[in-house]
Amino acid sequence: MSAPPSLTAAVPVNDRTTGGGPVATPSMGGPTPPPVPPTSAGGFLDALLETKSELFRGKREILRDTYVPSRLPHREQQIRAVAEVLAPALRGDAPSNLLLYGKIGTGKTAVVLQVTQDIQRRTELASHISFVYINCGNVDTPYSLLQTIANTFAKSEADRIPTGWSVDRVQSGMCRLMDAKGGIVVLVLDEIDRLVARSGDNVLYTLAEVNRTLEQARLVLVGISNDLKFTNHLDARVRSRLNEEKILFPPYDALQLQDILRDRAKEAFREGVVDPGVVERCAAYAALENGDARRALALLRLAAEMAERDRAKRITPDHVVKAKNRLEQDIILDCCRTLPPHCKVLLYAILQACERRRNGVLTGEVYDAYRRLAERLGLQPLHARSISNYVSELESLGLIRATIVSRGRGGRTREILVDVPISDTMPALEEDPLIAPVGRPHSRGQLLLTNFDNPGRTGPF
Repeated sequence: MSAPPSLTAAVPVNDRTTGGGPVATPSMGGPTPPPVPPTSAGGFLDALLETKSELFRGKREILRDTYVPSRLPHREQQIRAVAEVLAPALRGDAPSNLLLYGKIGTGKTAVVLQVTQDIQRRTELASHISFVYINCGNVDTPYSLLQTIANTFAKSEADRIPTGWSVDRVQSGMCRLMDAKGGIVVLVLDEIDRLVARSGDNVLYTLAEVNRTLEQARLVLVGISNDLKFTNHLDARVRSRLNEEKILFPPYDALQLQDILRDRAKEAFREGVVDPGVVERCAAYAALENGDARRALALLRLAAEMAERDRAKRITPDHVVKAKNRLEQDIILDCCRTLPPHCKVLLYAILQACERRRNGVLTGEVYDAYRRLAERLGLQPLHARSISNYVSELESLGLIRATIVSRGRGGRTREILVDVPISDTMPALEEDPLIAPVGRPHSRGQLLLTNFDNPGRTGPF
């Protein structure tokens, strides 16, 4: 959104009144004063709601990856393959397990959801088929996974599986509820590789064996993975029992992404508001990043929102450039730039130490490095206790990890590891005027405030 005009009322001095009285009406034929802009969040929201979008004609959800369109360009082959695997369920037969794999944004989830929706529309033939979709990025423990599956089939609150049960009891409850429903259960595990990375493959072994326990129902697994070598990490017993069919989703190229974006743009925007080159530029940017359709859609949606904020009548390639720059703003780097001064110096000292050692550093060493760096920058070093609090703050922000280590008779201390890319984070900090002098060459004869080679220790914190 463009910057709002000044909030000072544009009224001539001689037309103003004191004491809150009315403002004199301008003389007939004189210029009409501009409307006073809203001065609160509510006023801005009311103004936005009263303005009808000149760009969008449909819901903005159309430009999100969660929207499943009626047509998926350049995925006809994969749609047919998934439909052929799941079609036996319409005849009452349990299909084979299925694994879809490919890089992010290649249409795996959209294809599965479209096929399952088409199956569910055949209400008479599909009455015995249940679909359960779980994103393993959100549900990534064996307990929560089995509990979520079970509660999908709970008919009442009394049937739901609570927390606090043993995993075996949850599994038994899941089988009981599935048998009560009966028929074929198609379980779609999106990002299944994240579940295995977090909790191992024992839960997959359990799900692959559950049909031996079920009496009235049959479970079919459909896994979606961004890891092309996902099955290589599975135990041989799990691979044998899954016995899945595999379908590969190749990345989209720039021309294919253009077709996808044109379909969505036609549905989302008013006619004639998208300038030539907009779709092509969005597709080109996304094609450079492994053909990610999600990225292309995000660029197009954000470009349209940028145009709206500029109150433009059309979406131009310049809006795409603005959208790209906005998407590339790294939250971590922005966070680093807004840290308090001493916290920023501390983080820079940690990054320097970890870059030299290529491993973790102890808190005492970190404090020494911070103190020397602060003195060099002309800052009065804080006490070790204050820096210890800053270490906890950096850890809570996800920038570092601090783990307790034992040093035998020396007691216990914390070892600090960096959780951000050093090569990107250090230059971002060096852009700050506070940190910038550290990397500059010193002229001959310049006196350093601290001897870096033989510092005095103040003890760990």
